[in-house]
Amino acid sequence: MSGHSKWASIKHKKAATDAKKGQMFTKLARDITMAAKQGDPDPELNAGLRLAIQKAKQANMPADNIDRAVKRAAGLGDAANLEEITYEGYGPAGSAVIVHVVTDNRNRTVAEVRFAFSRAGGSMADNGAVSWQFDNRGVILLNAAGRDLDEVQLQAIEAGALDVDATDEASVEVITEAADLHRVREALEAQALVVESADLAPIPRNRIAVSEKDTEAVLRLLDRLDELDDVSRVFSNVEFDDAVLEAIAG
Repeated sequence: MSGHSKWASIKHKKAATDAKKGQMFTKLARDITMAAKQGDPDPELNAGLRLAIQKAKQANMPADNIDRAVKRAAGLGDAANLEEITYEGYGPAGSAVIVHVVTDNRNRTVAEVRFAFSRAGGSMADNGAVSWQFDNRGVILLNAAGRDLDEVQLQAIEAGALDVDATDEASVEVITEAADLHRVREALEAQALVVESADLAPIPRNRIAVSEKDTEAVLRLLDRLDELDDVSRVFSNVEFDDAVLEAIAG
């Protein structure tokens, strides 16, 4: 599972100083509204909403924005028309791509997603054609700066992690069962470990290695998809090269 969150963590770091922070807040607000709409408006009784709010807080989204997003789930404005959809497709070099969207206009969104795939030389696929290659897991990224990495990994395992990987000298990626994400996160935070992000994500059962040229092409596709207003998250089964990712992030 090593390398799963490299692209996600880079996107997370970029977002902190990105000029498109407003777009990021819009996406986070939609995720909060959908989670509240699908369950109880109280985050203590709605694990999905609790997770969405945690993500928004980690992105420094103002509390007023979060409250408004929760209240929108009551059916006010366009919230009643929002729906969550997952699209699947093939990118460069036959890579598998999963796209999560929250939209109030299914026709508009599918057209935009299809166009992004076609520009990259890929194509959309039927439901299930790609997703069978992934397992739904919890993914926690820890900031372990100044900590003993071996000790941190042992703490994660004792907290219930399925897999643990030190992605660099200051970051540790923790994989959990989807149902255990919140419990493991709380156990890690109780040990004074800093959680940079925690989310549910489709993890590829097997990653594919592609050429540097194809890696860059996949990254361009992921960027195009991620920049669409209705797209919430994007995932791929490509094993990204560290040097290429650092070049993109830099």
